[in-house]
Amino acid sequence: MINYVIYAVTDAGYKFLTDKINNMKKKLSNAGIELSVINIEKDASQLPAPGEGMLVISDDSKQVKRLLDAGYYVSGFYHEKNKNEMFEGASYAVSDVEELTIRSYDEVYRRLAGIPWDILETERLLVRESTVEDVTDFYRIYSEPSITEYMDDLFENPDEERAYMKDYINHMYGFYGFGMWTVIEKAENGIIGRAGLNIREGYELPELGFVIEKEYQRKGYAKEICNAILSYAKEELGFDRVQALVEENNEPSLRLLTSLGFIYLNEVTERGVNYQLMTKEI
Repeated sequence: MINYVIYAVTDAGYKFLTDKINNMKKKLSNAGIELSVINIEKDASQLPAPGEGMLVISDDSKQVKRLLDAGYYVSGFYHEKNKNEMFEGASYAVSDVEELTIRSYDEVYRRLAGIPWDILETERLLVRESTVEDVTDFYRIYSEPSITEYMDDLFENPDEERAYMKDYINHMYGFYGFGMWTVIEKAENGIIGRAGLNIREGYELPELGFVIEKEYQRKGYAKEICNAILSYAKEELGFDRVQALVEENNEPSLRLLTSLGFIYLNEVTERGVNYQLMTKEI
């Protein structure tokens, strides 16, 4: 969890923030987050050592690189006097700082610190981004033959799956902001499946996917989490339509998708397998 935000800025950045600092501090302090603004050109010595929970934001490319090299979690910062800055090496850059939400700061920090984002919560379930550590639980879930009857299995070598997951986190989550996520049952705080949205090559619509561990099937978990993801897709991601591909013999998934309001569009073939392509307006 983020608890300290530091704007380490140039003279121009400091002047830009002058009449905004009090409102920004008030917003962050209400969430228990401390805000500091340092003129990095005059008071660089005030910058504390790198630490967990700290996000540093700078409007100068050279300073961003120096801070990154020193081990800080750093975001660039655009304002009216530095629109041509490149912030090489920084994964994120912010602007319109008065409009930034607590969640925005926290999500940038979490992404840089390698901490998974919490996506959504239902009455019984929590959905968060997957981690490399989750792979162990995925192997337990996918060891049931019925799970992989209608979906791709994991790599035979767990090290390959962990490498794939690391790359997926960096590229899918980092680029799109969504993907297949981890589903956790809140009562037992245990991983019971995966669900989310993917982009399938050759298709325009995001695709709903889900898998629930056999032990937890027939309890309404799949419908509960899919309904929540469809709402998230509309309200948070701005999608108005999604798709799903399902084999015609996969009757449980067909029933679920129909109950969610998906309608049959046509048949498609992917890697020699015939699927029903179903879509839903959300």
